[in-house]
Amino acid sequence: MTEEKKEFKKIPENAKCVFKGVLHEVWQWEQEQFDGSFKTFECLRRRDGLTIVAITEDNRFIINYEEHPGYPPFITFPGGNIEEGQTQEQGAQRELLEETGCESDNWELWFSNDILNYKKMVWDNYVFIARDCKKIQEPELDSGEKIETHFLSFEEFVKITQDPKFRNKEITKIVKDILDNEHELNLQDFKNFLLGE
Repeated sequence: MTEEKKEFKKIPENAKCVFKGVLHEVWQWEQEQFDGSFKTFECLRRRDGLTIVAITEDNRFIINYEEHPGYPPFITFPGGNIEEGQTQEQGAQRELLEETGCESDNWELWFSNDILNYKKMVWDNYVFIARDCKKIQEPELDSGEKIETHFLSFEEFVKITQDPKFRNKEITKIVKDILDNEHELNLQDFKNFLLGE
């Protein structure tokens, strides 16, 4: 069920970064028009995101109930952003540890997607499965996070993905398609896949 990351060429090789903020960059380039003239085009790039389907050694799914300033409370998997200089997996390991106090030595990249699917912005999200997670410390939350971590059975995990407050909509769709028999996997096969069985 692993999908390869598609290469999106929204920002051409001749583009230059003209602004770099905390989370976003603005890239511009000159593009030839049909009449031979040139026009400046631009695209926004956001730091890549991370989602971690984290599963404990006793096959419980780690789900966060979160609050952030300015947003209504939501339910989500552990995750966040890739920091500069980190690989996707290093970022995922850091986010899992910071938000839940858990670590894993059993990582798999499940899929990546273009969150907005919008040609004027690049924002990719990497979805990892972290199996055999174990708690090694207390979470280290930043000042803009309130996180309550819950450990759910597979059946509870399936149910929570259909909750309107559940934020990971790509996972909501996969589970809904399985429940509606519109996916290549049935529920037991999906469980076996996630647990690595």
